[in-house]
Formats: sequence, structure tokens, C-alpha cells
Amino acid sequence: MIQLHDKYFKPFVSATQIDRALTLLAHNMAKDLGDEIPVIVGVLNGAFMVVSDFVKKYPKPCEVTFVKLASYQGMQSTNNVAQLIGLNQDLTGRTVIVLEDIIDTGNTLVHIHEVFKNESVKALKIATLFFKPDAYKQDFKLHYVGIEIPNKFIVGFGLDYNGLGRNLPEVYQIKETEHMTNLVLFGPPGAGKGTQANFLKEKYNLVHISTGDVFRYNIKNETALGTLAKSFIDKGALVPDQVTIDMLNAEVEKNADANGFIFDGFPRTNAQAESLDKLMVSKNSQINAMIALEVEDEILVERLLERGKTSGRADDADESIIRNRVKEYYDKTAILKDYYANQNKYFGVNGVGSIEDITVRLSAVIDAL
Repeated sequence: MIQLHDKYFKPFVSATQIDRALTLLAHNMAKDLGDEIPVIVGVLNGAFMVVSDFVKKYPKPCEVTFVKLASYQGMQSTNNVAQLIGLNQDLTGRTVIVLEDIIDTGNTLVHIHEVFKNESVKALKIATLFFKPDAYKQDFKLHYVGIEIPNKFIVGFGLDYNGLGRNLPEVYQIKETEHMTNLVLFGPPGAGKGTQANFLKEKYNLVHISTGDVFRYNIKNETALGTLAKSFIDKGALVPDQVTIDMLNAEVEKNADANGFIFDGFPRTNAQAESLDKLMVSKNSQINAMIALEVEDEILVERLLERGKTSGRADDADESIIRNRVKEYYDKTAILKDYYANQNKYFGVNGVGSIEDITVRLSAVIDAL
């Protein structure tokens, strides 16, 4: 992500995708116009990068000029469009291609059509690299469109946010949940994840999502996802990752206004971690960190045996079962350490000591984020 002024933006359209779109625009336009020499009119300020790259790809002769119109203030498209710099050449009988960086409401096109109507041009065609169909309010035909995008604010490749971002070679989309903090809390059996999650969710006003609790809720309430998950469990089969992700998605949707989430018990594999990343991206967010409580095996065994005296859980009372559970954790789930470490998102925290001391260590990591 990048920060411009007070806003955060996430990668949206790569430089490679932009290059391909401009190449296709140039090819289609040249095919339609044949040997006719068009006048390419760029609309400043935003279109300077679009026009520059486009004319390099246009395979035939063309002329280039610019007009400057104002339609943006901050992040809002205004209804009043004023021409600041006009045309300085005779375009009578010429084919004019107005090349925009982006068309959203289309308010600018009203003024453009007025300008060129008075120039007695042979034909006026509109081309744009980016187009927001959901925002478009005019009836003017768009002859050439590079990439259709959702109605979200973007910066880069000539587009700016209050003066910044025009020089970026790719395009970024505004990240609407820039203050959300999402954590994956990890650790072997007996590390104290549940206890610490309860403290952290209160301290940071986060929503704790325990995969086990989510499964039990859906199965008990016989939701569609719970019924589907139970059908696999009853057959002794693993519940598919997509079913789990769909359950987590429902939990995130229930708490759309949350400051963030603590994910406990998921992911357990690289594939699940990738799925969780995709889920959070779809929410205009991301996983900020994996925080793992690190505890020596012998201490884990001691803790679980002690817990077994009151928990009533058979798997807390048998030392061989406990050691197997710890081994299974390291064999199957500790591999995620590499996944998050490669993103500089792994944080190991000493999980030995008083509950209060461990909470202080975890809080130091979260505060630093």
C-alpha cells in the first residue's frame, strides 16, 4: 500500500495491464481511421501520461494537442467544469480524438462536446483509458474504452489525489478501511491463545473469530454452511477450505464496522492463508500480522496436564496424546511461519510467564503495527 496525504491506496491496475490496454486502444483506433491523420486531444492534467504512452504506440501519423479542464476537487467530481486552456489551431474538417485518462460521471464530456461543436470538426470521437460505467450519467457515446473499473477513487498514471500520485507508473485504488487491524493469533495447544485473545479483543476493540466457535455455531443452528460442513464431518472427511472461508466471510460481514479481527484457528495451511488474504482484499483490507505464542514443549505438556484435571477433556489428560497434538501442530501448521515471514508479517512472542506479562508482550507488537 501507499499513503498520499491522509489516505491509503492499494495496488489495483499494474503497469503491464495499462500497457496492454493502451496498445489495444491504439490498434483499434488506427484500424478504424485507416490513412486519415487524426488530432489527438489530451485533457489535462490527468491525461498527459496516457497521451504520451498512447502516441508512441499509434502506428500511423497523428497530431497531438491539449486542453485543460477542471472537474475535480479532492476526491469529488464537481458538476461545474470550466475550460482553462482552449484550442489554438483550426480543426475544421478534421477528425478529433479526445483522449481521457478516466471518465466517470461524464460531466467533462458536456463541455468537450460544446467546445468541438463550435470548431466544425469532421468527427469527434471519445477515447478513455479508464471508464466507470456505474458512475456514468451522460448519453454521449464512448468510442474506445481501455479498462472498465468499479466506481472507486483511483490514483496513479496521471491521476492524483490533491496533487499527489500522478507520477506513479501503475494505478492504485483507495483503501476504505485503512484503520482496520487484522491479526492471525497462533500457537501450539496450551499456548494460551484463547485467554490472550479475550484480553486483546477488549483492549483493541477487535472481533475475535475462533474457527471452532464458528463451526459449532453454524452446525448447531443448522445454517446452510453448517449443514454442508456437517455432511463432510459425518463422513469422516475434511471440510473443504472454501466452506470454512464462506463461514469466515459471513462473520466478517456481520461485523463490517469492526476495527479489525483476531483470527484464531485459521489458517492452518498455506492454501488457507492465501484464501484468507483474498477474503480480506475483497473487503478492502489485509492481514497485518501473524502473532505466534512460542512455548517450549515440556511447558506445554505440563500446562495441558494441569488443565486436564479440571477441563474434562480426554486429550488433556493423556501425555502421549498431548505430545502428538504438539507434534502435529509443528508438522502441519508451523509452516505458516515462513508464509507470513516472507511478507514481513510474522511476530514470535514469548508465551511463558504470567498472563499479564504475555499480554504486555503481545500489546507491544500490536502497538508497533
